[in-house]
Amino acid sequence: MSKMLFALPFVALALVAAKPGDAPAAAAPKVSLNAPPEVAADPANRLNLQLSNGGTVVVLLRPDVAPNHVARIQQLATSGFYNGTAFHRVIPGFMAQGGDPTGTGEGDSPLPDLAPEFNDLPHLRGVMSMARTQDPNSANSQFFIMLAPTFSLDHDYTGFGRVIAGMQFVDAIAPGEPPAAPTKIVRAWLDAPPAAAAAAPAPQPPQAEAPAPAEQPKAETPTGG
Repeated sequence: MSKMLFALPFVALALVAAKPGDAPAAAAPKVSLNAPPEVAADPANRLNLQLSNGGTVVVLLRPDVAPNHVARIQQLATSGFYNGTAFHRVIPGFMAQGGDPTGTGEGDSPLPDLAPEFNDLPHLRGVMSMARTQDPNSANSQFFIMLAPTFSLDHDYTGFGRVIAGMQFVDAIAPGEPPAAPTKIVRAWLDAPPAAAAAAPAPQPPQAEAPAPAEQPKAETPTGG
């Protein structure tokens, strides 16, 4: 099924999110938006996304708050899994969702789903988080990038990084559910491979659609392991 942030009904893997207007007032984050020096200094934590709209986005990954999710993103990016995938669900003022090899919102990598690593990294503009179904253990390859703060997602979705360069190109991702002419990831890469990447098998796009979990209506009217 779809991994949507729960907002309006949508038949694809969507993120289950509340609409931006419903977000509660922000409290002081318990996790610093600035990564620890050793995390920021590691080139394996720098994810680059070359987009079909002409820009490149740089995301600083945060293994200090979500180590398993970061390891999954690193593995998929290193293997080339994300190359050519589209942002299939983009809601202005909310988020841009991608990472599905089928482009429908119903696909994932063939790797096992991830257990949640909910943390205190707030869902501010530019934060990258993992999409899932209403099952907290269904995150796999789909992700979303916040276009505006939505604190109602905090502790319900696993944030694992934040855009540190090229946010203007995220803003320029074609909108729609799905977009008429979706923006794609031309190429995804890390500044350096993580130590475990060499030993990990390269996942290939699935041949069949992922099983569809029970859908939940979007809590938005403004939904990704």
